[in-house]
Parts: sequence; structure tokens; C-alpha cells
Amino acid sequence: MKLGEIMSLLTSAEAATRLQPRIRSQEPMGFSIDSRTIKPGELFFAVRGEIHDGHNFVKQALDRGALAAVVEWGYRAENIDESSLIRTSDTLRSLQSLASTVLRTWQGFEIAITGSSGKTTTKEITAAVLSRTARVIKSSGNLNNAYGVPLSVLKMESDGAHASDFDFGVFEMGMNHAGEISELTRIAPPDLGVVTNVAAVHLEFFESVDEIAEAKAEMVSGIKPGGAAVLNADDDRVARMRSRRRDVEFRTFGIERNADVMAREIKADGLRGSSFILATPHGEVAAKLPLTGRHNLLNALAAAAIGDFYGVPVSEIASALATCTPPKMRGQLVKLANDITVINDSYNSNPNALDEMIATLRSTECKRRIVVAGEMLELGASGPELHRASGRRISSADIGLLIGVRGMANEIVKGAREAGFTADNAVFCETVEDAAELLLGRLDAGDCVLVKGSRGVRMEIVVERLRKQLGEAPE
Repeated sequence: MKLGEIMSLLTSAEAATRLQPRIRSQEPMGFSIDSRTIKPGELFFAVRGEIHDGHNFVKQALDRGALAAVVEWGYRAENIDESSLIRTSDTLRSLQSLASTVLRTWQGFEIAITGSSGKTTTKEITAAVLSRTARVIKSSGNLNNAYGVPLSVLKMESDGAHASDFDFGVFEMGMNHAGEISELTRIAPPDLGVVTNVAAVHLEFFESVDEIAEAKAEMVSGIKPGGAAVLNADDDRVARMRSRRRDVEFRTFGIERNADVMAREIKADGLRGSSFILATPHGEVAAKLPLTGRHNLLNALAAAAIGDFYGVPVSEIASALATCTPPKMRGQLVKLANDITVINDSYNSNPNALDEMIATLRSTECKRRIVVAGEMLELGASGPELHRASGRRISSADIGLLIGVRGMANEIVKGAREAGFTADNAVFCETVEDAAELLLGRLDAGDCVLVKGSRGVRMEIVVERLRKQLGEAPE
């Protein structure tokens, strides 16, 4: 899509003629809202964020090689060539509108994934499954909000590629307030929507988990008429979402309850993942998943259900699952010197997700199991009790050492002590740096360490300190 065409979509055709003739016929190499990471040839959108206003960085973006900048009408351009600017009434709306336009003219299928956890892993596995037989583009990292979703869509028109080059787009949609998923599906209405699960997250902004489920169900409401939904049959709140629509086709996945796509005869192999029989409406096959935990098996089954719906042979689905690797900081295994293993699950946390990883750790053969648990944010008034309950559950999971990190993680430690841990094996640290220092002094050869916490706690600092101090084990 040429810049002149983009400008005509975002503003008046007359205004489009004000662009420099040399750039009007060029195609942007990409789309960006961050002047720090923008690449030469990309189109910069000066959006207003909660902290920064992109209009303050227009010159920086242009100096770094931006093809042009999309700004709002009130922006005063000082020492900037007006012919490098595209003026609109709302830069964020313009970014979203451009993404919607790309999708309206695209002949492929959009898959949107939401859930309290597992979105990124499910997205990655889904892309791997569909790539066995089709051309797939996926969102980078966890670009899943009002800024990230349109940027993810516009990747289809970046780096010389065009939307017509892809058969599928696999995107995440996240939220922490009611109405956000509805807005995202308005921008990018999915052909197939996925809800992985509903759990006690973002309770700071909701009265109950049922309210969270209501917000997640906006995904089902936002699917295109005649589309499809893939739901977790093992999650009651998710399973009930099928009552919302009569004009979409439903597929389910699960382990415990009967579903369209299931894992049977599961044989867990600790940190090496699991083997199982993958059962789909189109056949069964022996499969392996090299990702740890029941939660990742459910993520894989969601991806398998999507692949099966779109006609990927079950043997190809199994082949894709066998080659999966965990996304960064989501169950990554780090092998250190002295036979020490770290499970780096530091990207985010909530009580359910922590329980899943504790179960994984408990099933792992090692000398001693250690949990380094950062506080879990956005839990609202329920936060203290949810943290204490996590501590009580940890106390019965054959854990040799618990280190709570920052803020409310002190309640995890209190809960564990209430249930029998001593002050020696349940310790609280105010900072991640203190936790890393304490852990280094307590580690023994053969230990296995789970590191997990909310994104804002930055628990990956603990992992990096261990890696730097101890060194990684040779392959």
C-alpha cells in the first residue's frame, strides 16, 4: 500500500497531494508508534499514551528515517517539513482504521486468541500448526491491546510483504477492563476466536471472576457471523460462552471433559513435557509436546483444534507440536552449572498459573525444589488472601525453599508459614536483587528452581543474575 493511498484513507484526497512527491508513491517498510525503535522507511504514528505523547517525538522519528509521520491537526510542527506529515483528527483511531481497512480487503482468515493466561503460547503453537500447510503471519511478542493489535495486523503490509501473501493471521487480544475485547474485535473482527481460560486476574478492575468471564466472552460476541469459536471444555466459565451465539460453529478442547479435540493416555515426563494420544474429529495420532505442564498441554490442544478446523492433517498437527519451544520467559528451561535447573516462567503470574507451575515443579525429579515467587499484581482487595492461599498450597507441594519477592508476596510467605514452613525455608525479600543474592547463597548442586511473578516485578532479573554468576551448563 503506497503512502499516498494511506493518506487518502486517513485524511482528504486534497491533503494527500501535500506529501512530498518523492514519498507519495513509496510503500512504508513498516508501521511504528515508538521513535526509539523505528526503522528507516517506516510510517510513524504519533499516538498519545498514558505516559508519553508521540507528538513530542515526531522530529526524532523523522531524523531516524521515518518515511512520514501521522500527527493530529493541532500539532505545531517546528523545524519539520510539513510535507512529511499526515494530519488526522485522532492518530490512534487512524492507526486502527488503517488496520481495519487492510483486513476488509484481505481474503485470508483472522484468528484471535484471548484468555487469562496462555495467549502467547497458544498463538505461537497455532502459527506453527497452520504453517505446516499454509502461509501464516502472527503478532510479535504480546502485542495485544488497542495499539498492538493494529500494529500486528499491519505487519502484513510491512517489509515488502502484502496481505495477499498470507492465508492466516494469528493475533492476541488482551484486556484488563470490560469492553476492551469488544473494541479490539471491532478493529479486527476474527473469523475464528479462541478463549483459553478464565482465572483470577485483573481483580483490581473487576468485582469477581464471573465479571472477568463476561469480559472475555466479548471475544465470542465479536466473531464474524458464520465464523467459529474454539473454547476450553475444562473451564466451566469458558464452556458456557457457547450460549452467546447461534450463528458461529463451536469447537472444544480439553483433557478432563469430553471435547472435540482431546489428549488421552497422557504420560507426563517432568520438564521434558508429555506424550499422549491426540484425538480429533478427523483421527487420532501419538503425539509429544516438549513443553512443561498441564496448562501448556491445554494450549497445544487449543492450537490443535484450530488446525483441525482448518483442515490441517492430524499427523501434521502432531509434527508441529513435537517441535514447539516455549516463548521467552514462559516456562523456558535454563540449565546452569552444578546440575542446577531454572524454570524461567517470569513473564507474568496469577494464582492459577502459579499453581500450574508448582504442579510441574512437583513432578520434576531433582535434589530439592525451590520456588521464587514474585507478587501477583492487579488482584484488588482479594490480593492478600489469594497470595496467602498460594503460600498454603506451596507448603504441601514438596518444596524445600520458598522465597517471596516484593510487596504482597510477603503474604505468600505468611501463608506457607501458617501451613508449617519455618522462617528458614519461607523467606521474604523486598527486591528481586535481594532475592537473587539470597538464592545464590542457598543453592546446592542438583536443585530445580521455579522463578515466577507478575510482569511489573521483573523476576527475570533473578534468572539473569543466576546465569551470570553460575554460568550455563555445556550442551
